[in-house]
Amino acid sequence: MKAEQLRQVMGRYAESQGFELNPDEEVVDSVIQGLLRNEAKYGYRYCPCRVVTDDRTKDAKLICPCAYHRDEIKMMGHCHCGLFVAKTSNHSTNRRTR
Repeated sequence: MKAEQLRQVMGRYAESQGFELNPDEEVVDSVIQGLLRNEAKYGYRYCPCRVVTDDRTKDAKLICPCAYHRDEIKMMGHCHCGLFVAKTSNHSTNRRTR
């Protein structure tokens, strides 16, 4: 899958869940590239912000969208990597930048 296709897939997923992609394009591009690198390396789109242990059972929770993203968005306004952010009228408080 190409980067733009993955961005669209993640955007549709975010919209369907009531959040959105980070408005900071550099963050989104960085995370998308990391997901594609991990897919090429490991065969799965593991979150690029988490450590892959090579234990498939444990690592399954790290496949994007990871098992933790909803709770992180509720608590911090964004997921750990910053790909997904809560829908608000002011993104300056929930945007994670690199």
